[in-house]
Amino acid sequence: MTRFIAGDCEGLARVDFFVRDDGEVVVNELNTMPGFTDTSVYAKLFEASGIPYAELLDRLIDLALERAARRAQLEY
Repeated sequence: MTRFIAGDCEGLARVDFFVRDDGEVVVNELNTMPGFTDTSVYAKLFEASGIPYAELLDRLIDLALERAARRAQLEY
């Protein structure tokens, strides 16, 4: 979770990482989700928890709109 926050990620991202023999987790890169469909593992995990694909999409879009609104209020 710390890397997700450190990468300024919100909603959905693919995080490629390695786990060293000593258990340390090393983040390799952050990416967008390729081929995100209703048959993707991510969607299936949410569906299994009671959140259907259409609702998942709505939630991700709402998160993106909230983030855009927050960022629009920032002064640089």
